[in-house]
Amino acid sequence: MAGAGVGSLFLLLLAVVGTTGRIHRLTLKEDTRSRVHLNTFGYYTNGTLLVNLTSLHLRTDIALEKILIGFSLSKPKTEGVTPYTTDNSDMCLLRKYNNPNGESIVLFRFDLKNNTVSMKKSGQQMQLLISDLPLDGTASAKKEEKPMQDKGGKVEDQKVQPSGKTRRKRGTENNKNKEPMKGKVETKKRTKPETQETTFKLRKANGSYSFTFYMKVPSPNVQGLYTLRFHNCYEAHSGNKIVPFDMTIEITAKNSRNYLSAGEIPLPLLYLVMAGFFFTAALFWVYLLLKHRYSVFKIHWLMAALAFTKSISILFHAINYYFIAVKGSAIEGWAVMYYITHLLKGALLFITLALIGTGWAFVKYILSDKDKKIFMIVIPLQVLANTAYIIIESTEEGTMDYALWKEILFLVDLICCGAILFPVVWSIRHLQEASSTDGKAAMNLAKLKLFRHFYVMIVCYIYFTRIIAILLKFTVPFQWQWMYNFLVEVSSLVFFVLTGFKFRPASNNPYLQLPQDEDATMDEVLTESGMLAGVTKVKKTSNGREQIRDSSV
Repeated sequence: MAGAGVGSLFLLLLAVVGTTGRIHRLTLKEDTRSRVHLNTFGYYTNGTLLVNLTSLHLRTDIALEKILIGFSLSKPKTEGVTPYTTDNSDMCLLRKYNNPNGESIVLFRFDLKNNTVSMKKSGQQMQLLISDLPLDGTASAKKEEKPMQDKGGKVEDQKVQPSGKTRRKRGTENNKNKEPMKGKVETKKRTKPETQETTFKLRKANGSYSFTFYMKVPSPNVQGLYTLRFHNCYEAHSGNKIVPFDMTIEITAKNSRNYLSAGEIPLPLLYLVMAGFFFTAALFWVYLLLKHRYSVFKIHWLMAALAFTKSISILFHAINYYFIAVKGSAIEGWAVMYYITHLLKGALLFITLALIGTGWAFVKYILSDKDKKIFMIVIPLQVLANTAYIIIESTEEGTMDYALWKEILFLVDLICCGAILFPVVWSIRHLQEASSTDGKAAMNLAKLKLFRHFYVMIVCYIYFTRIIAILLKFTVPFQWQWMYNFLVEVSSLVFFVLTGFKFRPASNNPYLQLPQDEDATMDEVLTESGMLAGVTKVKKTSNGREQIRDSSV
């Protein structure tokens, strides 16, 4: 059974790893969503986007002129706020096509009856270079903008610039009598909406539509975090029918140097450096274990395994990001190795924290039934959480399951974080009760203080990696998105170092002195008993446990 489970997990990893990367291919069948989030990418200057809609089939008998579908390309109004926080799920952006209200956005509206795609750029995004032909460079792209406007621009858009030029000439020739007219022309220019419209051809074959467009960021003024969405506009509350559709689309987003988003470019180097720090910490921990081998417990070696697994995991993560940056997709072997080590790291982390919280090996050697139930809950949840993480990393954003697995990961991760706090809370409560009843108040109060410190450490670790880091991701500018990953890894490293310092295997470590004090007190009680009058000595063995020896031997 265990072998079958491992085999199934390995097959799952092989199945999902093929979709990892920045060259996206999304296939949807009978989808009824009004909006599909296709891609979010941070573009620097000269960054490019290729969208190839290879197939769009509508499963409906509604008249074509009544169907409103298309794409939108937008970026947040506020520089430091990601589109996830400014998204409004009840609004169809295509309905703003004729009245953009000064928003900076690019809209693609499909005319299924005439087989055309009308594109309107408004606001600052008018500077974006968009064409249905490849944009090899800025110069060639600018040359293609003129025929697009002449080919498909509306009559009113074509007349704006010539009329402005003729009015300027008349004003220079007749300066005496044309002063009022100049004022009128300037007023019209101020109120004129800043939009630019272009028409592309929509191809149709066997009832399926196809369309391709290219986008390039020509200057730093328009670089930022752009979100591409597909819209299938309808209003459920007004009684309009939902239009099911089948779609296959390929998306390639890249910056001038690599395929990583602007906020992900530093990640390969970041993960490589952090892997070195974790590996160094693991080596130093093993050195301490070998130096103080007579004070070492089994959990110390479990902590060493966790540190090494963490370092190897983020090393594979760095290699993964490197190949994505260079080739646009991950290498299958490295991706599988990363996912396997990530699964092991997650399981080892929560098992180690739960064992320390129960006081196993440091305070007691046997887990209670209550402690065992915690492990029966935490371990399966961690497997589920890591499986959800792998699926999220390997699934396209536009799939229907993506949002579901993202919610599952968030919920399960919070449950696991809360579950590992219970053993610490139980230990604190037990020590509080014991300090006032068994006559060993000083020793129990010392234990209580130490467990409270460990509780605060876990809470701070959860707070920084689950709350502060996420808030940072939503508020920093697009090119600083890597700060989220940096805060998570640094918080993990600090937590590992502090936990190792508190539980270091040394003769003067207060954690390791607590069981010895308890056994010394027990030795005094046993020698006062008539049945155990011959017991006079307690000897420390190499494995850290106490062995009672009779004096008559």
